[in-house]
Amino acid sequence: MFDVSIVGCADYQYENVRGAMEEALREIGGLSFVKEGMTIGLKANLVSFASPDKAVTTHPVVLKVLCDMLRERGARVIIGDSPGGLYNAAFVTKVYRACGLYELEGDGVELNMDFSQNEATFPEAKVAHRFSYTAYLDKCDAIIDVCKLKTHGMMSLSCAAKNMFGVVPGTMKPEYHFRYPTYEQFADMIVDLNDYFKPALSICDAIVGMEGNGPTAGVPRPIGCLLASASPHKLDLVASSVIGLSMREVPTLQAAHARGYIPAAPEELSVYGEPQAFFIPDYDNISTRHSLGFSGTSDSVLKNMFGKIAKSALNSRPKLKKKECVGCNLCGQICPAKAITIVKGKAVIDTKKCIRCFCCQEFCPKGAMKVHRTWIARILTK
Repeated sequence: MFDVSIVGCADYQYENVRGAMEEALREIGGLSFVKEGMTIGLKANLVSFASPDKAVTTHPVVLKVLCDMLRERGARVIIGDSPGGLYNAAFVTKVYRACGLYELEGDGVELNMDFSQNEATFPEAKVAHRFSYTAYLDKCDAIIDVCKLKTHGMMSLSCAAKNMFGVVPGTMKPEYHFRYPTYEQFADMIVDLNDYFKPALSICDAIVGMEGNGPTAGVPRPIGCLLASASPHKLDLVASSVIGLSMREVPTLQAAHARGYIPAAPEELSVYGEPQAFFIPDYDNISTRHSLGFSGTSDSVLKNMFGKIAKSALNSRPKLKKKECVGCNLCGQICPAKAITIVKGKAVIDTKKCIRCFCCQEFCPKGAMKVHRTWIARILTK
């Protein structure tokens, strides 16, 4: 069996997606773990109100194909996620409707309507020893992670591993950004969540991805493939290479590599299909990190001081495009550091308070918050 499969799929026609899904799953062991009578949770990416053509969320046809394949094996299916907002029926059902999911319900398939929360204790974790999660997952015998390939302001890549952050109830997400404020801590928390829930299978909708100001305000970009793997991290390693991101630019990949879950390069994996056939060299990525060797400890006070200055100069940060801001203050409400206020109808970021979690950029309804790279970073990391 292969570590990862990548199969071409040009559009969201049901027959084309079904054919690509069957081929992709067959080469990594398929749905052999699914037994009659099991309940399978499809952890989709339903981050916000968005129609399928916006490439913000997992496309409903991809979910439909999976639901049909699982029902054919005698399984019951629950589709769920916790979007970036209130985790209650009023809010989440609006997301379901916008994402085109209601047509999937019926005959053994349901959209999650249990909005209770549970607490997990995970002593084996690196950082997330205790966390809250969406209780509907406890009803599932196995979880399939069904993600969307997108750029991401903080993590550079939103794919399989990052999709599991959706187990954290919506309004708690900013709290977790504050609890794990550095790139490294946040990435370790994401990997901890994947370790705890152990998705049996990860599938990536990369038929149309998102580039630019992702993961919610970017631009759809046809990629033309589906990816599948038993490992979210191996899938992410291949998916990142397709859109031109290296491991040093994706903190979750670095965290997974440090734990021995993935090799240093996708070429070291066993891959069914030809990833290079889908490479997009001009994909508009958000490159938030580059390992230039400025961080770390040193006996030299001067070197440590230079490292701090260099890190500050190179790190990306959220920046407002004033012409696009409507002063709705959603960014101020969601900011875990309380670093944003509205002044004369426009958002103003207190850079001293900002922890660079990019929640404002992710959830700005107008896409007015952008990921800003300093001119020094642009020159040195070109």
